[in-house]
Amino acid sequence: MKKIWYLTLLSCSFIFADNTEIEQILVENNENIALSEESQENVDNLSSEKDSLLAEWKVVVKQVEGLKIYNEQKRRQIQAQEDRLVTLAEQTRQVVVIQRQIPPLMQRMADSLEQFVSLDAPFSLSERTKRINQVRATLSDPRVTASEQVRQVLEAYNIEREYGRTIETYEDTIELDGEEKVVNILRVGRLALLYQLKDQSEAGIWNEQNQAWEEVSGYRIPIRDGIRMANKTAPLDLLAVPVRFEGGEE
Repeated sequence: MKKIWYLTLLSCSFIFADNTEIEQILVENNENIALSEESQENVDNLSSEKDSLLAEWKVVVKQVEGLKIYNEQKRRQIQAQEDRLVTLAEQTRQVVVIQRQIPPLMQRMADSLEQFVSLDAPFSLSERTKRINQVRATLSDPRVTASEQVRQVLEAYNIEREYGRTIETYEDTIELDGEEKVVNILRVGRLALLYQLKDQSEAGIWNEQNQAWEEVSGYRIPIRDGIRMANKTAPLDLLAVPVRFEGGEE
């Protein structure tokens, strides 16, 4: 009986020991499972964080590439602006030099224009002389800008140029045979400068060589018609007028 009792006790002890180990194993297994789940969760978190960082890195890379392109464009623009500043500085220097040269140039042009008018046929002398005096007054006025001075000088030259392309008539007093007479003047461009008495009894031409008016015969009617054309009381038509060439030939 004693042997049987001992065997029973030993069996119970073994069973008790086995249950304890199993429970411990189960506990450790549960702990391992929990640790495994925690590790997997950490891995998943790390993977998500990696994906998030990768996405952010790609965005930053694109931004960096965009900034590189932007900086290159700005670099070229800055270089272009610097080149432009150099050009403007050179142009400014040249403008200063030109501005210093404009007043004496305009003065020489005014002198040349005055000399030209004095040597030209004596038509519209009062108007032309007044224009030259106005130009000289402008050149002497410190309040007038250089651009305005240039404009007035060039305008005076342009008006003188246009005289060669127009026909004009006006009343004037000229000296004929030592006597002052009121006549009608007819200017045909710069080709001919003619006169006719108010009663149309006499007509003549300005002789450039002799610097005097002289009578011509046979042109009273053409000169009269030319005066009417210039006054726009007759239609424009071919006009036969006397012309004095150098040497006195007509």
